[in-house]
Amino acid sequence: MERFRAYAMLCAGIGCIEKGAMKVKEALESELKKWGLHEEIYVVPTGCDGFCGEGPVLSFYPDAVFYSIPSVEDVPKLVEEHFLKGRVYHKLTIPGPYHKTDIPSMNDVPFFRYQALRVLRNRGLIDPEKIEDYITRDGYLGLAKALTRMIPEEIVKVVADSGLRGRGGAGFPTGKKWELGLKIKSDLKFVVCNGDEGDPGAFMDRSVMEADPHAVIEGMIICGVATQSHKGYIYVRAEYPMAVRRLQKAIDQCYEAGLLGSNIFDTGFDFDLEIYQGAGAFVCGEATALMRSIEGKRGMPRPKLWRSAVKGLWDKPTVLNNVETFANIPQIVLNGSEWYRSLGTEKSAGTKVFALTGAIKNVGLIEVPMDTTLRTIIYDIGSGIKKKGRKFKAVQLGGPSGGCIPEDYLNIFVTYEDIEKSGAIVGSGGMVVMDDSNCMVSTAKFFLDFTADESCGKCVPCRIGTKLMLDILTDICKGQGKEGDIETLKDLSEDIISTSLCGLGQSAPNPVLSTLRYFKNEYEMHIRDKWCVTGVCRDLCTFYIDESLCKGCGACVRACPSKAIIGEKKKPHMIIQDNCVQCRSCWDTCKFNSIKILPLSARKAGEAEIAAMAAALTEIPAERELVEVTR
Repeated sequence: MERFRAYAMLCAGIGCIEKGAMKVKEALESELKKWGLHEEIYVVPTGCDGFCGEGPVLSFYPDAVFYSIPSVEDVPKLVEEHFLKGRVYHKLTIPGPYHKTDIPSMNDVPFFRYQALRVLRNRGLIDPEKIEDYITRDGYLGLAKALTRMIPEEIVKVVADSGLRGRGGAGFPTGKKWELGLKIKSDLKFVVCNGDEGDPGAFMDRSVMEADPHAVIEGMIICGVATQSHKGYIYVRAEYPMAVRRLQKAIDQCYEAGLLGSNIFDTGFDFDLEIYQGAGAFVCGEATALMRSIEGKRGMPRPKLWRSAVKGLWDKPTVLNNVETFANIPQIVLNGSEWYRSLGTEKSAGTKVFALTGAIKNVGLIEVPMDTTLRTIIYDIGSGIKKKGRKFKAVQLGGPSGGCIPEDYLNIFVTYEDIEKSGAIVGSGGMVVMDDSNCMVSTAKFFLDFTADESCGKCVPCRIGTKLMLDILTDICKGQGKEGDIETLKDLSEDIISTSLCGLGQSAPNPVLSTLRYFKNEYEMHIRDKWCVTGVCRDLCTFYIDESLCKGCGACVRACPSKAIIGEKKKPHMIIQDNCVQCRSCWDTCKFNSIKILPLSARKAGEAEIAAMAAALTEIPAERELVEVTR
């Protein structure tokens, strides 16, 4: 590839592919050939580069100009401007306050500027299906160092000294796990990678497996060397076909290159690796359930009488880490523990990958030092709330087992200890941003519905307890809540947490507890006033048009599916309550804040009474149980 003078690194992650990245690739190659540039400029399909909201995206190297290409129709002009005329085609660059240069590279884009790449260091720079690209970026040098210059105890020590904690959610020190795995003597040991990512809104592990599969494989082989294990499994859910395909191709390339199999690097060390596809059960993300699944049994947790490093897969010593953890290992071994500790905090070293989704402008995959604040992530990297006029309300961290953090905590750092103090968990890295159009009771119900449905049913507290909590939340959202429901939810939560068998049940009540902690007033309004102030819970709201604010633009009329809104153009409109289906379309559409959400009782009130209720409306103060969070 040395004969090419430039490279077009086109994101070929799932998000960009769905937006037409492959059509852009074809158009780009066709246009380059048209001008006789195809022998000078090479188009490289890379893994996910993280900026999912702007895809398809690409960078031209060596000048590293970053473009977003919304349509294949933009390709001819891009080639003409960039390669024939030699100037930046600013129409396709990402808007932002660029610094140092007027040529907008990836690092000039605000979304990327505040990130620090360790796990995602090859993002947008390699073809994930070519081992040569990975090796060019120092790939397998960490493995070479571990096999030829270090003994297992030294590898374990450098991992322990780095402070790397398991990135799968629990945050258990990786070095301690590996140390135990090395100490245990057995005729057979295993290394297992947990790629069973099932959190709603999470795509961290999938993106890493698709974009940089060799990093995961190299980390697993190093773990095998450190713990003297000779067999590995990558557990991936079958719903990730691209990840499975690219991992398998990478494994095949490693066998062909002598990096897997017998006598790796002529050191006498053997290591074999294969993929096991899971059926998509969320509970199989739990370590013991995952291992039962690999054994061909039903994926159900077992009591943790001992750690898996002592007795795991087929009751043999098994070291299990997640995708992100293993992807960190090669660079830690190659560069040393102090290098890794140069980012993050004393107790939470390094970086963390997050999937940033929800009501945020810049949706995507990010990697930040663990001493980064939530405010930096949401307002600098994410560029704030997407919809004009809406305000930030909460961010849900840790997946369905996590918690919702309000605005008061935006200045905390995304460390394990600080996030835990706020009532949430770092988890595997899901981060869902919510604005003030979200009902927190409904949000808690959504996540509990997920965990209740995904419960394996083995233990009573999780199987029955989560269902009871879900029934109460459903009643509250339907206007059938009653006094004492809040206390019952708290009692059930405590019982489920303290008596459930595995992490799914022990953390399932977290969304309910965190929303009760910070948004208790919304629960009380649902129960006592039969009022959902956001209009999400249809059975608890009445929509009303404030005539003094209505401009008669007709937007709400066009949006209403039930033809419940009437009125002449440029004159105040009104809602026929008997026809209204409480879909909230008018409220979402109105640009003048003339749609008011009133309690359920307003549906039966007269116009004068409704107008009086609307006039008396004030902003509902949010309840906060503020707790000092320090590092």
